[in-house]
Amino acid sequence: MTTISDLSEELVEEILCRVPATSLKALRSTCKKWNALSKNQIFGKTEKQFLGFMMMDYRVCSVKFNLQNEDYGADPSIKQVALLDQVKISKLFHCDGLLLCVVKDNTGLVVWNPYLGQTKWIQPRTSFLSSDRYALGYDKNRNHKILRISCFGYEIYDLSSDLWKFYCVTLDWEIPSHQRGVSLKGDSYFLGHEKITVSGGEGVRRKIEDSLLCFDFTSERFGPPLPLPLSFHSYRSETMTLSCVGEEQLAVFSYHLNLSSVYEIWVTNKLEPNAVSWSKFLRSFRGSHVHIEAGSFFIDEGKKVAVVFGLDYKYDETRYQTAHIIGQGGYFKSVNIGEAPNLAKPDKPYMFGYTPRKYCYPVVCSSYVPSLVQLQINQPGKGKERDYY
Repeated sequence: MTTISDLSEELVEEILCRVPATSLKALRSTCKKWNALSKNQIFGKTEKQFLGFMMMDYRVCSVKFNLQNEDYGADPSIKQVALLDQVKISKLFHCDGLLLCVVKDNTGLVVWNPYLGQTKWIQPRTSFLSSDRYALGYDKNRNHKILRISCFGYEIYDLSSDLWKFYCVTLDWEIPSHQRGVSLKGDSYFLGHEKITVSGGEGVRRKIEDSLLCFDFTSERFGPPLPLPLSFHSYRSETMTLSCVGEEQLAVFSYHLNLSSVYEIWVTNKLEPNAVSWSKFLRSFRGSHVHIEAGSFFIDEGKKVAVVFGLDYKYDETRYQTAHIIGQGGYFKSVNIGEAPNLAKPDKPYMFGYTPRKYCYPVVCSSYVPSLVQLQINQPGKGKERDYY
């Protein structure tokens, strides 16, 4: 009689790639072979479909996106995570198999390990603000930390010690509040505006230039601003976002408004603390409008495909959350992934009795792989005292 352990590795991988990420924990006890595959994260790197998590309508969802055949994204599977269904989330970040969730009313943070089913609640010593920027990373000893950037400087939360550190510093650059940090090999990266002093016929003035910023969780310091692709400086980019490509590369997406809605995606060839080089991955002249708060994306290098998330560009009563799929040879396709409800409150008009529409833009976390990182499980409560630097 054939048992589970007798199945071929290829068949096991095919089975595992169809299992929701939130159900992977139960597979570890099935047999030694399946447990070994889970530890090696084979199913997290399947080439047949994208597996990961995203935020839709302030809820965390698991997502499977089929990139196997030419009909890309024909049947995406998006399911709300039951463990967090009582919490509304406004921001979502990923690092090393852990998800950092920012509670919508800014009362706290939640770190979640989907594979182990563990959550850790983190409370601020001072109030969190909607304009705060966040990232999740780890230092050289694999201690996981949270970065919070505010208008007064930045602070670090250590998940192992439950301590906050506050750095009161004046920064020579600015990270817009809508920008999301992404993490690669423990470090976090942001798109920011560098303030450069320029001398000329008009005297001394400050010039704003877009740059790539890296935060090192070991030194707990930002490195020097790094350049973006040259084409980003030549045209006005209304929307720019970052994503990870596997565990070694960054990718940057740009939506050029004054170039008839052109999409550009570049990938790093070299990424070091003091140097970066880029190569063009895809360019599309058929792009749909991408709002400044949208544009999260993932790419498949092997198939030369990118999937960019946003809303359809319509002004009627109903709008839809959309995945824009870009491929070679001018391939462009928009896939409806769900209705986008108008979240504005009609009983609270903005001006002259008019209530503008308000939407929650979908956000996807790229390069998710299951993790065995243990969290100190707790319930919402206050953290420990902070240190100041």
